[in-house]
Amino acid sequence: MKQITKHVIKNSLKRIFLYRASLVRLKMMGVEKVFSYTLANETGVTSDQVRKDFSEYNIKGNKRGGYDINDLLEKMENIFHLNKDHNIVLIGMGNMGLALSKYSKFVQHNMNVVATFDIDPFKQKMRSGIPVYSMSRLKEIIDRFRVKVAIIAVPEISAQEVADELIRHGIMGIVNFAPVLLKVPPDVIINNVNLCDELESVIYYVHKLMKVDGLKNIELLYRDMKY
Repeated sequence: MKQITKHVIKNSLKRIFLYRASLVRLKMMGVEKVFSYTLANETGVTSDQVRKDFSEYNIKGNKRGGYDINDLLEKMENIFHLNKDHNIVLIGMGNMGLALSKYSKFVQHNMNVVATFDIDPFKQKMRSGIPVYSMSRLKEIIDRFRVKVAIIAVPEISAQEVADELIRHGIMGIVNFAPVLLKVPPDVIINNVNLCDELESVIYYVHKLMKVDGLKNIELLYRDMKY
């Protein structure tokens, strides 16, 4: 039975990403040790939350002496299996897919986009660093490179069909950039990334802040008029 998704990306895991980014920055500044309250200030959470998140992922440190930054980063690499290479396929070579195929950070994190796919014959003739194949070769490439994770960057109308085909060929995890919630079997992990939703959420809070600031200005103006 297919469903929206059984596996939800935990907020604690998202915070680990934030801690890691802060640790990398601190390391570049020459810092060797860090305390939970430092990471809390850097990421906008409490010290208790930092320690709780670390405990959930079995990250331990010296409360008095602080955490060794290199040791923390190594443990986080183990969490994300960054000490191994991960082969990935990308479906859809429109503007989004093309941008993703050129994203250099993937390689830095041992994530290798070994092949891209598109139904457009013209795009299959593109000559760049990563080959563009027809969908008929999907199973062949997945089997050859032992791929378990895929990125979908296709139009909404074809996203579910593409996801179904990927899963039939052994894909266990999908990052979906199509603006649609995909339905998958319970043992498949889906991370839906809707850029419009992300942008609209920021716009919502911007207008909320503007409204608050506007009310404050009205209160100040009213107070000035009284005096």
